[in-house]
Amino acid sequence: CALFKEFGGVDAWPICLATQDTEEIIAAVKNIAPSFGGINLEDIGAPRCFEIEERLRRELDIPVLHDDQHGTAVVVLAALINALKLKRLAKQKARVVINGAGAAGTAIARILADYGFKNIVVCDKRGAIHKGRRDLSRHKRLLSALTNRESRRGDLGNALRGADIFIGVSAGNILNAEMVRAMNPRPVIFALANPTPEIDPRLAEETGAFIVATGRSDFPNQINNVLAFPGIFRGALDRGVRRITQKMLIRAARSLAACTRNLSAAQILPSPFDRKVPRAVASAIR
Repeated sequence: CALFKEFGGVDAWPICLATQDTEEIIAAVKNIAPSFGGINLEDIGAPRCFEIEERLRRELDIPVLHDDQHGTAVVVLAALINALKLKRLAKQKARVVINGAGAAGTAIARILADYGFKNIVVCDKRGAIHKGRRDLSRHKRLLSALTNRESRRGDLGNALRGADIFIGVSAGNILNAEMVRAMNPRPVIFALANPTPEIDPRLAEETGAFIVATGRSDFPNQINNVLAFPGIFRGALDRGVRRITQKMLIRAARSLAACTRNLSAAQILPSPFDRKVPRAVASAIR
């Protein structure tokens, strides 16, 4: 809430619920909604988060956003837009592997597909998600229809062979040097697990990574949700937006990417303290 106020000028209030039951969460949010101009969902795990957000979006007339999904997805897309510019690689040709099929991984896969990435493989703990797997939950079945057009199978190491981009929203130290070497030359590595990234950024660079991003502030290229959510809600509130759409989020990512000054492999995103960022993101929500 302090970040909402500081970066977006949005008055926010924390409501903590002593339940993890889907119906109780939905009922509680609906009952308090008349006092609010928007709802930001936080720290609700998959798959529960998908139904909660979908239902609240349908049943409320104010904007609802699950930040762990869409805030992360917007910042990742913005970072990738600039990374591909530096690599001079078209999104249609880029091969992307996402490790982690929870809230963030699912939202990232969806926004990349909607933006125009054609070659995306999502992995969970059991390996690549594909249509032939019989152990998939509902949201993973939807992912299988959206991604992995080549029906790649096997573990993360197999999925990464010939990939250009790795996006980790999973667990620390699951990506090793051998996996990075199996990727295409000068890969892009987004190791976003906190506090321990999927691979140490220094090891990734030593192994040949061109661009490395993490979720941490003590390394270059931090993927930080504060670059997105204050501006998204500022724009929604200013313009009376009742539903935040995927098109708005993609426009927000483009606006965010364009705010980056002195674009380089060590700076693919603007600083969170750049006061132009919330205004630029807000302008995309209309």
